[in-house]
Formats: sequence, structure tokens, C-alpha cells
Amino acid sequence: MLALTSGDPSGIGPEIALLAWQLRHERNIPPFLLIGDARAVKARANRLGLNIPIEMSNPDLAQAQFETALPVLPLKHHFFDAPGVPDVRNAAGIIESIDRGVELTRTGAVSAVVTLPIAKKPLYDSGFQFPGHTEYLEHLANTASGRKDIAVMMLAGPELRTVPVTIHIPLASVPGALTTEQIIAVGRVVANDLKHRFAIAKPRIAVLGLNPHAGEGGAIGLEDANVVLPAIETLRREGVNAFGPAPADTMFHARARASYDAVLCMYHDQALIPAKMLAFDEAVNVTLGLPFVRTSPDHGTAFDIAGTGKARPDSLIAALRLAAELANNDKRLS
Repeated sequence: MLALTSGDPSGIGPEIALLAWQLRHERNIPPFLLIGDARAVKARANRLGLNIPIEMSNPDLAQAQFETALPVLPLKHHFFDAPGVPDVRNAAGIIESIDRGVELTRTGAVSAVVTLPIAKKPLYDSGFQFPGHTEYLEHLANTASGRKDIAVMMLAGPELRTVPVTIHIPLASVPGALTTEQIIAVGRVVANDLKHRFAIAKPRIAVLGLNPHAGEGGAIGLEDANVVLPAIETLRREGVNAFGPAPADTMFHARARASYDAVLCMYHDQALIPAKMLAFDEAVNVTLGLPFVRTSPDHGTAFDIAGTGKARPDSLIAALRLAAELANNDKRLS
């Protein structure tokens, strides 16, 4: 059983959860428990003309209920159902849903957590202090365990796995923010999770350069020689099969992709553009480095189409399937 957090109820989260349940047999979807406001979910189903039974639930009941109804674990906070109109009043429930999903996963009540998309601004307006989902999940994991695990974002699709070393910062800030130590830390996490969750015995990791042509021997910037290369050398000394710095413009065609299992990218768009180009409807956001499995659709809240019936559940379905697979591997290989 998987936990599915509510995401922002003003976005397409409620409807893709409903559609995923509707396709549970046709698409062989693993059972999940939605953590949310059953009234808001029912309202979205009615708006879209979906005759889907919804039952109040908990982890003990959800497995049996999933066959005939969408099981929903109720929140203490209620949602205001206004498709396409984000509401700061929903922030408390959104955060509660994440908290409860992580807790259920951490205690073993469910095997993994899958998160529906959130919008950052309503959370920021409510006082939320974290840049996004990944950083908040890292905080929850470390608070509970007393450890200092590093959460790493991976976009995983059928043909490509990409990992941005720096994430949600302005492009102009990337050269100053990128450090050798950061690349090493991310590389270690990626290598470990490829082995123990993706079941790749000897993972191969390509590391991209920051600059065009990976710096062209210093003619187009020194970061690749001074920052990226030392990180690769350290990872290799530690037994990680990493290579680079590789020019980003040559590493995403089919023959290049066959040479690695994942690629470390130096900034957000260097990783996400190729991942979404190859598999926009199938790519999954996976958080590596945590003591539990977390996946998410690779898209956002899509406020512009919320409640219109245009949303597709493909990426959520892929996220649910991958979460079940990774959780099974984690249990088997640990």
C-alpha cells in the first residue's frame, strides 16, 4: 500500500488521483491511500462527472477498500475547493498531508509516499520556510532520525535519469553556488540509490560540465576543470563509476544515453529539459537519499486546466508504479 499526499487541492491533484484509481485495473496500478479531504475530492469528482465511490479509510482498511472505492485518510484541516484558484487557507492541510504521508511511510504502515504537486507561493504566504517538497522531506526525515541525510532530486523516465546538482536558484547564481563537495555528495547518494533502490549492481554515472563544451580546456570557463573534475576524481577513488566532465550537448542522444545509468547535471534546466522532452507524460520525480521511498509526478499543479477534465494521470501512474518497485527493491536489497 502506498500513501498519496493531497498536493494543492486547487490544482489537478484531486482529478489525477481519481483518474488513476479509475484506471487501476486497466493500467495495473498498485493500491494507494489518498491523504486528503474526502469532501473536496468528491466535489472534484462531481464537477468532472466521475461516478467514483470514495470511502473514509486508514492504512489497515485501504488495501481491501481499494478494489471498490478510492480510500481517503481524512485530514484535520479541510480544503476550500476552487479549481484553478490557489488559496492560502489550504496550506495547513497541504502540509499536514505531507507530514502524515511521511510518518506512515517512516513507521512502515505504508511502503512508500507519492506526493501530488504543490504550488510554492500559497505555502510561502502561509509562512512555509522551505524552498520546496524535496527540502521539506529532507527536514522531516532528519528531524525524525537525528541524521543529516541529503535529499537529491532525480527525474526518472523510461530512457533517461537526470539529477540536477543545483536546483531552484537563478541561473546567474549557479557558478558561485556549485562546489566540488556538493557534486561529490550528490554523486554518492545517486550511486547508492541506483544500487539499492533501482537494483543496478554497477551503476555508471555521467557528470556534465557546467560550461559549453565542458569548458573547452579552460577557454570557456574554468569551473569544469577546477570544480567538476576534482569531484569526479574523488568519486572514482571511492569506487563510483563516474566519468566526465562531459559536454552537455552530446550526452542526451540515444548512443550517449546507453553509456550511463544516470547523469549528474549542474543546474535545473540542464537536467529537466531533456528528461521532460523524452518522457513528459511518463517521467517521475524521485527523491534519493532519504530513509524512505518518495516519488511524484514530474509536472506541477496545472492551475490553468484544473477542473476542466483535460488533466492526464500518466505521470502519476508512473510515479505510483515506480514507488512500489523501489520500495520492493529497497526491502529486498537492504
